[in-house]
Amino acid sequence: MLRLLSVVLLLCGSVHAETTLVLPFFNHSKSPNLDWIGESIAESVSDSLASEGVLVLDRMDRLEAYRRLSVRPGVELTRASILKIGDSLDASMVIYGSYELTDPATAQSKGSLRISARMIDLKRAHQGPVLSETGALEDLASLEVRLGWQTLDALRPNKAPPEPQFLAARPPVRIDAVENYVRGLLATSAEQRHRFFTQAARLDEHYSQPCFQLAKIYWDRKEYKIAAGWFQRVARSDPHYLESQFFLGLSQYYNGDFAGAEAAFQLVAGPMPLNEVYNNLGAAQDRRNNSAAAIANFQKALEGDSADPDYHFNLGYAQLRLGHYGAAVESLRAAVARNPNDTEATSLLGRALKEEPPRPGDPKLDGRERVKTNYDEAAYRQLQAELAK
Repeated sequence: MLRLLSVVLLLCGSVHAETTLVLPFFNHSKSPNLDWIGESIAESVSDSLASEGVLVLDRMDRLEAYRRLSVRPGVELTRASILKIGDSLDASMVIYGSYELTDPATAQSKGSLRISARMIDLKRAHQGPVLSETGALEDLASLEVRLGWQTLDALRPNKAPPEPQFLAARPPVRIDAVENYVRGLLATSAEQRHRFFTQAARLDEHYSQPCFQLAKIYWDRKEYKIAAGWFQRVARSDPHYLESQFFLGLSQYYNGDFAGAEAAFQLVAGPMPLNEVYNNLGAAQDRRNNSAAAIANFQKALEGDSADPDYHFNLGYAQLRLGHYGAAVESLRAAVARNPNDTEATSLLGRALKEEPPRPGDPKLDGRERVKTNYDEAAYRQLQAELAK
């Protein structure tokens, strides 16, 4: 699918989808203990926009731009620096702002916080409206979500969902949970990140973002059963929801839950028809002895990228299992042609040429499907946006 879209873009000419960069907000409260809030606002606003389909540059992109431009994270930027960072990332819109305490803390409250946001349209050299939210510091998460809706409404007038609906999908989160999550993002060691994310998830069981981060930690450790549990806790309103379902499918696949894997990949395939999603869906179906459905999905993966030898291998393997020897020979020859060192494909090609029927329990023929662990949702959304433009 991605390859086909890329070809369409080449035929259409050079077009670029508009992307938005959200910078950490500047701390005007005179309290260094509240520095983490600036990162929290940026993350929340970014998530609010991304969950509604806005192309948002992620935190890693921004940190790389800071590094290239020798900008120290956490410092208050001049307007010239903001423009320079946005330009270096080819952003169309930059969102930045500040926050300050307007009332001191009391026995009943942590104080009042005022957040102000500004928008700069870099492509049109236009300063957008000033957006603001004021409320109790302990209600920080709700303030951030409301600011996220304001920002979305300013970017897409009359296209944002109704504010009550938007807020209902993002229930309030405890401020101590938010603080732990953000400190996890800012942590420099894996041990610290794990500790902060775990604490954030423990403090508020409905808080989705630390669940995704913990899931990826366990995924990287190959602890797939634990990873699956965390991926399942990622909310539908979370911009990482489809990604979490993709890796949930992989975690379940590696755990031998092929029905669960099929369901997860099927969920992703509708809104995100990526080659790797179709391939993995086919692999899960083949493991469930539904080779006919698997072949259909392996073919979809091939339509998107005929250069990938694994897609040819999977298709040939499924065809061989069904006894479609002529088709299997063609597919497996294509796999070997693209990777002459693939001894497994060569062996299966020999079986297909001899028309050897599969024998139940044969370890050389059972469970040979190949899954993909790459997931490039951002590229797909970028291509979609460029085509739409």
